[in-house]
Parts: sequence; structure tokens; C-alpha cells
Amino acid sequence: MIDVNLSGVWKTVKAVVPHLISAGNGGSIILTSSVGGLKAYPHTGHYIAAKHGVVGLMRSFGVELGEHSIRVNAVCPTNVNTPMFMNEGTMRMFRPDLENPGPDDLEVVAKMMHVLPIGRVEPRDISYAVLFLASDEARYITGATLAVDAGSLLK
Repeated sequence: MIDVNLSGVWKTVKAVVPHLISAGNGGSIILTSSVGGLKAYPHTGHYIAAKHGVVGLMRSFGVELGEHSIRVNAVCPTNVNTPMFMNEGTMRMFRPDLENPGPDDLEVVAKMMHVLPIGRVEPRDISYAVLFLASDEARYITGATLAVDAGSLLK
């Protein structure tokens, strides 16, 4: 978990930065953290630590790269309708009270995590946030976390 979700981010940014600096055009780096990078959840300490670390890297890189007009931000999604969330293991973790939980059973519990009445967002919702942060409309946004969380952080 730490190797992929934290060290992988570090290595990727360190590999691309020299090219961005030498190009001299500035740029935008968008890291993927999680609402778990901004708050804690039980039984997922390894994931929470990695995603909090991604937010810390984003802030550090933002400070280091600002002089080169390179912006660094992080998207922090809630549950996303992908195989990472929509799988048997997650369904069993969220619904240990059921012998064979399915997507509808997961939805009931996942909705409780949010203010908006949904259990998960769609991948395109995260893509739209990334597109915004990469766009000229966000040209002066750096060091920010953009939660696509259906209000999860309000709970």
C-alpha cells in the first residue's frame, strides 16, 4: 500500500519534474489522494497513512515548484464506482452482517458516509475535477485539495 500509493507518487513526480522545469512553460501536476487523505477511517490505517502522505507530498511539491510556475494539487475522491470499490471484499467489509452482500447492500451503508444521497461517485466526476485543476481556469490554484466527496468530509 505504501509502496504503490505513496512511494509511487513520489517517484513519478520526481521523474517528471526535471522535464517540466527544463521546458520552462510551467505546468500542472495533479495527484490522486482520497477523502482518506483528509480524515481517518477504521481498519484502513495503511491506506489512510499513504493518502495523508500524498497530501503532504502535494503541499511540499507545491512549495518547491511554485517558482517554476508549476502548480501542484490533489483530488480527494470518496467511493468511486470502479473495481477498487465495487468488489466482493469491500462489500463484505462494509456489510459483515450479511452472508453474501451485493452492490445494493453496499449502497445502503455507503450512503451513510455522505451528505448527498449517494453511495459512490462515477469515474467521470473525478475526471472533471482533474480537468478543472489542469485548466487555465485554475491557473492560480496550487497546494489545494479538491474533494469530490458527496459531502463525506462534512461528517
